[in-house]
Amino acid sequence: MNRNDSVYRTYVDILERELICAMGCTEPIALAYCAATARAVLGTLPEKITVEASGNIIKNVKSVVVPNTGGRRGIAAAAGIGVLGGDENAKLEVISRISEETKERLGTYLEKTPIEIMPLESDHILDMIVTVFSGATYAKVRIADEHTQIVLIEKDGEVLQEKDPEPDTGEVDIPDYSLLTVHDIYDFACTCDLEDVREILDRQIECNTAIAEDGLKNDYGANIGKVLLKTGNDLKTRAKAYAAAGSDARMNGCELPVVICSGSGNQGLTVSLPVIVYAEALNADKEKLYRALLLSNLITLHAKTGIGRLSAYCGAVTAGAGAGCGIAYLLGGDERDIAHTIVNTLAITSGIVCDGAKSSCAAKIATAVETGIFGYEMFKYGQQFYAGDGLVEKGVENSINNFAKLAREGMRETDHEIILMMTEKK
Repeated sequence: MNRNDSVYRTYVDILERELICAMGCTEPIALAYCAATARAVLGTLPEKITVEASGNIIKNVKSVVVPNTGGRRGIAAAAGIGVLGGDENAKLEVISRISEETKERLGTYLEKTPIEIMPLESDHILDMIVTVFSGATYAKVRIADEHTQIVLIEKDGEVLQEKDPEPDTGEVDIPDYSLLTVHDIYDFACTCDLEDVREILDRQIECNTAIAEDGLKNDYGANIGKVLLKTGNDLKTRAKAYAAAGSDARMNGCELPVVICSGSGNQGLTVSLPVIVYAEALNADKEKLYRALLLSNLITLHAKTGIGRLSAYCGAVTAGAGAGCGIAYLLGGDERDIAHTIVNTLAITSGIVCDGAKSSCAAKIATAVETGIFGYEMFKYGQQFYAGDGLVEKGVENSINNFAKLAREGMRETDHEIILMMTEKK
Protein backbone atom coordinates (compact mmCIF):
# COMPACT_ATOMS: atom_id res chain seq x y z
CA MET A 1 0.00 0.00 0.00
CA ASN A 2 1.36 3.42 -0.99
CA ARG A 3 2.30 5.65 1.92
CA ASN A 4 0.58 8.64 0.27
CA ASP A 5 -2.62 6.70 -0.32
CA SER A 6 -5.65 8.05 1.56
CA VAL A 7 -6.44 4.60 2.96
CA TYR A 8 -2.89 4.29 4.28
CA ARG A 9 -3.04 7.66 6.02
CA THR A 10 -6.49 6.85 7.44
CA TYR A 11 -5.21 3.61 8.94
CA VAL A 12 -2.33 5.42 10.62
CA ASP A 13 -4.77 8.04 11.94
CA ILE A 14 -7.05 5.31 13.32
CA LEU A 15 -4.14 3.65 15.12
CA GLU A 16 -2.99 6.96 16.61
CA ARG A 17 -6.52 7.71 17.78
CA GLU A 18 -7.27 4.27 19.20
CA LEU A 19 -4.02 2.96 20.69
CA ILE A 20 -3.73 5.37 23.61
CA CYS A 21 -2.84 4.94 27.28
CA ALA A 22 -5.45 4.62 29.99
CA MET A 23 -5.07 3.76 33.66
CA GLY A 24 -7.92 1.66 34.98
CA CYS A 25 -11.12 0.48 33.33
CA THR A 26 -12.13 3.06 30.73
CA GLU A 27 -15.71 3.67 31.96
CA PRO A 28 -14.85 4.68 35.56
CA ILE A 29 -11.85 6.59 34.22
CA ALA A 30 -14.10 8.47 31.80
CA LEU A 31 -16.36 9.27 34.75
CA ALA A 32 -13.38 10.50 36.78
CA TYR A 33 -12.34 12.65 33.79
CA CYS A 34 -15.85 14.10 33.55
CA ALA A 35 -15.85 14.85 37.29
CA ALA A 36 -12.36 16.39 37.24
CA THR A 37 -13.37 18.65 34.36
CA ALA A 38 -16.53 19.73 36.22
CA ARG A 39 -14.46 20.56 39.33
CA ALA A 40 -12.05 22.62 37.20
CA VAL A 41 -14.96 24.59 35.75
CA LEU A 42 -16.45 25.09 39.22
CA GLY A 43 -13.10 26.38 40.43
CA THR A 44 -13.26 24.87 43.91
CA LEU A 45 -13.75 21.53 45.64
CA PRO A 46 -17.44 20.54 45.34
CA GLU A 47 -19.68 20.25 48.37
CA LYS A 48 -22.11 18.01 46.48
CA ILE A 49 -21.91 15.84 43.35
CA THR A 50 -24.65 14.51 41.10
CA VAL A 51 -23.87 11.76 38.59
CA GLU A 52 -26.28 10.80 35.83
CA ALA A 53 -25.17 7.77 33.81
CA SER A 54 -26.53 5.58 31.02
CA GLY A 55 -27.11 1.93 31.76
CA ASN A 56 -23.91 0.72 30.13
CA ILE A 57 -21.84 3.17 32.16
CA ILE A 58 -23.49 1.97 35.36
CA LYS A 59 -22.92 -1.65 34.30
CA ASN A 60 -19.22 -1.14 33.61
CA VAL A 61 -18.41 1.00 36.65
CA LYS A 62 -20.41 -0.89 39.27
CA SER A 63 -18.03 -3.76 40.09
CA VAL A 64 -14.56 -2.66 39.04
CA VAL A 65 -11.86 -1.34 41.38
CA VAL A 66 -10.91 2.27 40.65
CA PRO A 67 -7.12 2.79 40.82
CA ASN A 68 -5.67 5.06 43.51
CA THR A 69 -8.79 4.83 45.67
CA GLY A 70 -7.64 2.29 48.23
CA GLY A 71 -9.52 -0.58 46.61
CA ARG A 72 -12.86 1.21 46.31
CA ARG A 73 -15.31 0.30 43.57
CA GLY A 74 -18.08 2.04 41.70
CA ILE A 75 -19.42 5.38 40.58
CA ALA A 76 -18.98 7.32 43.83
CA ALA A 77 -15.31 6.30 44.07
CA ALA A 78 -14.64 7.27 40.44
CA ALA A 79 -16.37 10.64 40.76
CA GLY A 80 -14.84 11.32 44.17
CA ILE A 81 -11.22 10.71 43.16
CA GLY A 82 -11.81 12.65 39.94
CA VAL A 83 -12.91 15.81 41.72
CA LEU A 84 -10.48 15.44 44.62
CA GLY A 85 -7.25 14.84 42.72
CA GLY A 86 -7.87 14.28 39.02
CA ASP A 87 -5.91 16.10 36.31
CA GLU A 88 -8.55 17.08 33.77
CA ASN A 89 -5.87 17.65 31.12
CA ALA A 90 -4.70 14.02 31.29
CA LYS A 91 -7.95 12.55 29.90
CA LEU A 92 -7.85 8.73 30.33
CA GLU A 93 -4.84 9.07 32.63
CA VAL A 94 -6.78 11.56 34.74
CA ILE A 95 -6.07 9.78 38.05
CA SER A 96 -2.62 8.42 37.24
CA ARG A 97 -0.78 10.94 39.41
CA ILE A 98 -2.75 11.00 42.65
CA SER A 99 -0.65 11.96 45.69
CA GLU A 100 -0.58 9.86 48.85
CA GLU A 101 -2.14 12.78 50.73
CA THR A 102 -5.08 12.82 48.31
CA LYS A 103 -5.56 9.07 48.63
CA GLU A 104 -5.72 9.47 52.41
CA ARG A 105 -8.26 12.30 52.11
CA LEU A 106 -10.59 10.36 49.82
CA GLY A 107 -12.36 8.34 52.54
CA THR A 108 -13.26 11.42 54.55
CA TYR A 109 -14.32 13.33 51.44
CA LEU A 110 -16.66 10.52 50.33
CA GLU A 111 -18.19 10.32 53.82
CA LYS A 112 -18.86 14.05 54.03
CA THR A 113 -19.85 14.78 50.43
CA PRO A 114 -23.34 13.84 49.20
CA ILE A 115 -23.01 11.97 45.88
CA GLU A 116 -26.34 11.35 44.15
CA ILE A 117 -26.35 8.72 41.39
CA MET A 118 -29.21 8.60 38.89
CA PRO A 119 -29.91 6.60 35.72
CA LEU A 120 -29.76 8.69 32.56
CA GLU A 121 -32.33 8.01 29.86
CA SER A 122 -30.46 8.64 26.63
CA ASP A 123 -30.24 7.68 22.97
CA HIS A 124 -26.49 7.35 23.55
CA ILE A 125 -25.23 4.04 24.95
CA LEU A 126 -22.20 5.80 26.42
CA ASP A 127 -23.48 8.89 28.20
CA MET A 128 -22.78 10.61 31.52
CA ILE A 129 -23.42 13.96 33.19
CA VAL A 130 -21.56 15.12 36.28
CA THR A 131 -22.84 18.21 38.09
CA VAL A 132 -20.84 19.64 40.99
CA PHE A 133 -22.01 22.23 43.50
CA SER A 134 -20.48 24.78 45.83
CA GLY A 135 -23.08 26.87 47.60
CA ALA A 136 -25.34 28.40 44.94
CA THR A 137 -22.77 27.82 42.19
CA TYR A 138 -22.75 24.74 39.98
CA ALA A 139 -20.85 23.34 37.01
CA LYS A 140 -22.08 20.60 34.68
CA VAL A 141 -20.10 18.46 32.22
CA ARG A 142 -21.47 15.83 29.85
CA ILE A 143 -19.53 13.13 27.96
CA ALA A 144 -21.23 11.10 25.23
CA ASP A 145 -20.40 8.43 22.62
CA GLU A 146 -16.63 8.43 23.17
CA HIS A 147 -14.89 8.15 26.55
CA THR A 148 -13.29 11.59 26.33
CA GLN A 149 -15.77 13.42 24.11
CA ILE A 150 -17.13 16.37 26.09
CA VAL A 151 -20.38 17.54 24.50
CA LEU A 152 -21.48 20.06 27.16
CA ILE A 153 -19.85 22.36 29.69
CA GLU A 154 -22.21 24.60 31.64
CA LYS A 155 -21.75 26.88 34.64
CA ASP A 156 -24.53 28.65 36.51
CA GLY A 157 -26.87 28.48 33.53
CA GLU A 158 -24.30 29.65 30.97
CA VAL A 159 -23.29 27.18 28.28
CA LEU A 160 -19.52 27.44 27.87
CA GLN A 161 -19.10 24.61 25.36
CA GLU A 162 -21.55 22.47 23.44
CA LYS A 163 -21.70 20.03 20.57
CA ASP A 164 -24.65 17.88 19.67
CA PRO A 165 -23.66 14.61 18.00
CA GLU A 166 -26.41 12.50 16.51
CA PRO A 167 -27.23 9.41 18.57
CA ASP A 168 -24.44 6.83 18.44
CA THR A 169 -22.48 8.55 15.67
CA GLY A 170 -19.76 10.01 17.87
CA GLU A 171 -17.43 12.75 16.76
CA VAL A 172 -17.72 14.47 13.39
CA ASP A 173 -14.06 14.92 12.47
CA ILE A 174 -12.79 11.36 12.94
CA PRO A 175 -10.98 9.02 10.55
CA ASP A 176 -13.21 7.18 8.11
CA TYR A 177 -13.56 3.74 9.70
CA SER A 178 -15.62 2.54 6.72
CA LEU A 179 -12.31 2.24 4.84
CA LEU A 180 -11.34 -0.71 7.04
CA THR A 181 -11.53 -3.99 5.12
CA VAL A 182 -9.78 -7.30 5.73
CA HIS A 183 -8.07 -7.10 2.34
CA ASP A 184 -6.68 -3.60 2.89
CA ILE A 185 -5.76 -4.29 6.52
CA TYR A 186 -3.67 -7.27 5.43
CA ASP A 187 -2.04 -5.19 2.67
CA PHE A 188 -1.31 -2.36 5.12
CA ALA A 189 0.13 -4.71 7.74
CA CYS A 190 2.47 -6.28 5.17
CA THR A 191 3.67 -3.04 3.55
CA CYS A 192 3.38 -0.27 6.15
CA ASP A 193 6.44 1.90 6.72
CA LEU A 194 7.07 0.93 10.33
CA GLU A 195 8.44 4.36 11.21
CA ASP A 196 4.85 5.60 10.97
CA VAL A 197 3.67 3.24 13.71
CA ARG A 198 6.76 2.24 15.69
CA GLU A 199 6.16 4.59 18.62
CA ILE A 200 2.53 3.52 18.98
CA LEU A 201 3.35 -0.18 18.92
CA ASP A 202 6.37 0.11 21.20
CA ARG A 203 4.13 1.77 23.78
CA GLN A 204 1.58 -1.02 23.46
CA ILE A 205 4.24 -3.70 23.86
CA GLU A 206 5.87 -2.01 26.86
CA CYS A 207 2.76 -1.02 28.81
CA ASN A 208 0.71 -4.15 28.25
CA THR A 209 3.59 -6.51 28.97
CA ALA A 210 4.32 -4.67 32.22
CA ILE A 211 0.78 -4.96 33.56
CA ALA A 212 0.57 -8.64 32.56
CA GLU A 213 3.76 -9.39 34.47
CA ASP A 214 2.40 -7.50 37.47
CA GLY A 215 -0.80 -9.55 37.22
CA LEU A 216 1.18 -12.77 37.30
CA LYS A 217 3.35 -11.57 40.19
CA ASN A 218 0.72 -10.17 42.55
CA ASP A 219 -2.73 -11.08 43.87
CA TYR A 220 -5.53 -9.60 41.74
CA GLY A 221 -9.15 -10.70 41.60
CA ALA A 222 -9.63 -14.35 40.67
CA ASN A 223 -5.99 -14.63 39.45
CA ILE A 224 -7.06 -16.25 36.17
CA GLY A 225 -3.61 -15.81 34.65
CA LYS A 226 -1.94 -17.64 37.53
CA VAL A 227 -4.52 -20.41 37.46
CA LEU A 228 -3.93 -20.98 33.75
CA LEU A 229 -0.19 -21.34 34.27
CA LYS A 230 -0.84 -23.93 36.98
CA THR A 231 -2.61 -26.04 34.34
CA GLY A 232 0.37 -26.05 32.00
CA ASN A 233 3.16 -23.99 30.47
CA ASP A 234 2.72 -24.66 26.76
CA LEU A 235 2.72 -21.75 24.32
CA LYS A 236 -1.04 -21.51 23.90
CA THR A 237 -1.59 -21.52 27.66
CA ARG A 238 1.03 -18.80 28.18
CA ALA A 239 -0.64 -16.66 25.51
CA LYS A 240 -3.97 -16.94 27.31
CA ALA A 241 -2.41 -16.47 30.74
CA TYR A 242 -0.61 -13.23 29.91
CA ALA A 243 -3.72 -11.64 28.44
CA ALA A 244 -5.82 -12.81 31.39
CA ALA A 245 -3.24 -11.63 33.95
CA GLY A 246 -3.26 -8.15 32.45
CA SER A 247 -7.02 -8.07 32.94
CA ASP A 248 -6.73 -9.54 36.45
CA ALA A 249 -4.58 -6.55 37.39
CA ARG A 250 -6.52 -3.92 35.49
CA MET A 251 -9.96 -4.93 36.78
CA ASN A 252 -8.74 -4.96 40.35
CA GLY A 253 -7.06 -1.62 40.86
CA CYS A 254 -3.55 -1.94 39.37
CA GLU A 255 -2.07 1.51 38.89
CA LEU A 256 -0.12 0.68 35.72
CA PRO A 257 -1.35 2.07 32.37
CA VAL A 258 -2.70 -0.02 29.51
CA VAL A 259 -2.68 0.80 25.80
CA ILE A 260 -6.31 0.35 24.85
CA CYS A 261 -7.96 -0.73 21.61
CA SER A 262 -11.50 0.17 20.55
CA GLY A 263 -11.96 2.17 23.75
CA SER A 264 -11.17 -0.82 25.97
CA GLY A 265 -8.14 -1.78 28.00
CA ASN A 266 -9.25 -5.41 28.09
CA GLN A 267 -9.45 -5.47 24.31
CA GLY A 268 -6.06 -3.75 24.13
CA LEU A 269 -4.58 -6.52 26.28
CA THR A 270 -6.30 -9.25 24.28
CA VAL A 271 -5.11 -8.07 20.86
CA SER A 272 -1.50 -7.57 21.94
CA LEU A 273 -0.26 -9.94 24.64
CA PRO A 274 -0.94 -13.30 22.94
CA VAL A 275 0.79 -11.99 19.81
CA ILE A 276 3.77 -10.78 21.86
CA VAL A 277 4.05 -14.15 23.63
CA TYR A 278 3.94 -16.07 20.34
CA ALA A 279 6.47 -13.77 18.69
CA GLU A 280 8.93 -14.32 21.53
CA ALA A 281 8.49 -18.10 21.45
CA LEU A 282 8.93 -18.19 17.67
CA ASN A 283 12.01 -15.93 17.81
CA ALA A 284 10.25 -13.55 15.44
CA ASP A 285 12.13 -10.34 14.74
CA LYS A 286 10.72 -6.95 15.76
CA GLU A 287 9.44 -6.18 12.26
CA LYS A 288 7.42 -9.40 12.17
CA LEU A 289 5.96 -8.59 15.60
CA TYR A 290 5.03 -5.05 14.56
CA ARG A 291 3.24 -6.30 11.46
CA ALA A 292 1.39 -8.97 13.41
CA LEU A 293 0.25 -6.32 15.92
CA LEU A 294 -0.92 -4.04 13.11
CA LEU A 295 -3.05 -6.90 11.85
CA SER A 296 -4.46 -7.84 15.27
CA ASN A 297 -5.31 -4.26 16.23
CA LEU A 298 -6.89 -3.26 12.93
CA ILE A 299 -8.89 -6.48 12.50
CA THR A 300 -10.30 -5.94 15.99
CA LEU A 301 -11.17 -2.32 15.24
CA HIS A 302 -12.82 -3.35 11.97
CA ALA A 303 -14.92 -6.07 13.58
CA LYS A 304 -15.89 -3.79 16.49
CA THR A 305 -16.78 -0.70 14.42
CA GLY A 306 -20.24 -2.02 13.51
CA ILE A 307 -20.94 -2.97 17.12
CA GLY A 308 -20.10 0.27 18.90
CA ARG A 309 -18.04 1.06 21.99
CA LEU A 310 -20.43 -0.59 24.48
CA SER A 311 -23.02 -3.33 24.10
CA ALA A 312 -24.19 -6.64 25.56
CA TYR A 313 -21.66 -8.37 23.28
CA CYS A 314 -18.33 -9.07 24.98
CA GLY A 315 -15.60 -7.13 23.16
CA ALA A 316 -13.08 -9.85 23.99
CA VAL A 317 -14.66 -11.91 21.19
CA THR A 318 -13.59 -9.54 18.42
CA ALA A 319 -10.25 -8.92 20.13
CA GLY A 320 -9.69 -12.68 20.34
CA ALA A 321 -10.31 -12.90 16.60
CA GLY A 322 -7.78 -10.13 16.09
CA ALA A 323 -5.21 -11.93 18.25
CA GLY A 324 -5.82 -15.12 16.29
CA CYS A 325 -5.10 -13.24 13.08
CA GLY A 326 -1.86 -11.79 14.47
CA ILE A 327 -0.74 -15.24 15.57
CA ALA A 328 -1.72 -16.72 12.20
CA TYR A 329 0.50 -14.12 10.52
CA LEU A 330 3.43 -15.03 12.78
CA LEU A 331 2.93 -18.67 11.82
CA GLY A 332 3.05 -17.88 8.10
CA GLY A 333 -0.64 -17.35 7.41
CA ASP A 334 -1.72 -15.32 4.40
CA GLU A 335 -4.81 -13.20 3.70
CA ARG A 336 -6.99 -16.26 3.12
CA ASP A 337 -5.91 -17.72 6.46
CA ILE A 338 -6.70 -14.41 8.15
CA ALA A 339 -10.20 -14.21 6.66
CA HIS A 340 -11.08 -17.76 7.73
CA THR A 341 -9.62 -17.22 11.21
CA ILE A 342 -12.00 -14.29 11.68
CA VAL A 343 -15.08 -16.15 10.46
CA ASN A 344 -14.32 -19.33 12.42
CA THR A 345 -13.69 -17.37 15.62
CA LEU A 346 -16.82 -15.23 15.40
CA ALA A 347 -18.93 -18.27 14.59
CA ILE A 348 -17.78 -20.01 17.77
CA THR A 349 -17.77 -17.35 20.50
CA SER A 350 -20.29 -14.70 19.40
CA GLY A 351 -22.71 -15.07 22.29
CA ILE A 352 -20.49 -14.25 25.26
CA VAL A 353 -22.32 -11.43 27.01
CA CYS A 354 -20.88 -8.33 28.64
CA ASP A 355 -22.21 -8.12 32.19
CA GLY A 356 -19.92 -5.28 33.18
CA ALA A 357 -16.26 -4.85 34.00
CA LYS A 358 -15.06 -7.15 36.80
CA SER A 359 -12.77 -10.07 37.60
CA SER A 360 -14.45 -12.59 35.30
CA CYS A 361 -13.44 -10.50 32.27
CA ALA A 362 -10.03 -12.17 32.52
CA ALA A 363 -11.57 -15.61 32.05
CA LYS A 364 -13.62 -14.41 29.08
CA ILE A 365 -10.41 -13.04 27.56
CA ALA A 366 -8.70 -16.41 27.98
CA THR A 367 -11.64 -18.10 26.24
CA ALA A 368 -11.56 -15.56 23.40
CA VAL A 369 -7.82 -16.02 22.85
CA GLU A 370 -8.22 -19.81 22.86
CA THR A 371 -10.92 -19.52 20.21
CA GLY A 372 -8.95 -17.07 18.08
CA ILE A 373 -6.04 -19.51 17.92
CA PHE A 374 -8.40 -22.44 17.29
CA GLY A 375 -10.08 -20.50 14.48
CA TYR A 376 -6.74 -20.42 12.67
CA GLU A 377 -5.93 -24.04 13.52
CA MET A 378 -9.26 -25.17 12.07
CA PHE A 379 -8.47 -23.69 8.69
CA LYS A 380 -4.84 -24.80 8.84
CA TYR A 381 -6.09 -28.40 9.10
CA GLY A 382 -8.63 -28.02 6.30
CA GLN A 383 -11.77 -27.20 8.26
CA GLN A 384 -14.02 -24.16 8.16
CA PHE A 385 -17.57 -22.93 8.66
CA TYR A 386 -19.54 -22.29 5.49
CA ALA A 387 -22.25 -19.87 4.39
CA GLY A 388 -25.49 -20.92 6.00
CA ASP A 389 -23.81 -22.18 9.17
CA GLY A 390 -25.74 -19.90 11.48
CA LEU A 391 -24.78 -16.29 10.83
CA VAL A 392 -21.84 -17.16 8.60
CA GLU A 393 -22.19 -15.84 5.04
CA LYS A 394 -20.01 -16.18 1.98
CA GLY A 395 -17.30 -13.52 2.19
CA VAL A 396 -15.57 -12.40 5.37
CA GLU A 397 -17.01 -8.87 5.21
CA ASN A 398 -20.57 -10.21 5.03
CA SER A 399 -19.96 -12.42 8.06
CA ILE A 400 -18.41 -9.54 10.02
CA ASN A 401 -21.48 -7.41 9.20
CA ASN A 402 -23.86 -10.14 10.37
CA PHE A 403 -22.16 -10.61 13.72
CA ALA A 404 -21.97 -6.84 14.21
CA LYS A 405 -25.71 -6.54 13.57
CA LEU A 406 -26.36 -9.32 16.08
CA ALA A 407 -24.39 -7.41 18.71
CA ARG A 408 -25.67 -3.94 17.85
CA GLU A 409 -29.35 -4.63 17.28
CA GLY A 410 -30.16 -8.21 18.24
CA MET A 411 -28.71 -7.97 21.74
CA ARG A 412 -30.33 -4.67 22.78
CA GLU A 413 -32.95 -6.41 24.88
CA THR A 414 -30.26 -8.65 26.37
CA ASP A 415 -28.33 -5.53 27.35
CA HIS A 416 -31.45 -4.02 28.89
CA GLU A 417 -32.11 -7.13 30.98
CA ILE A 418 -28.47 -7.37 32.12
CA ILE A 419 -28.53 -3.76 33.30
CA LEU A 420 -31.84 -4.28 35.13
CA MET A 421 -30.55 -7.40 36.86
CA MET A 422 -27.34 -5.65 37.92
CA THR A 423 -28.93 -2.44 39.16
CA GLU A 424 -32.23 -3.59 40.71
CA LYS A 425 -30.76 -6.32 42.89
CA LYS A 426 -31.29 -5.47 46.56
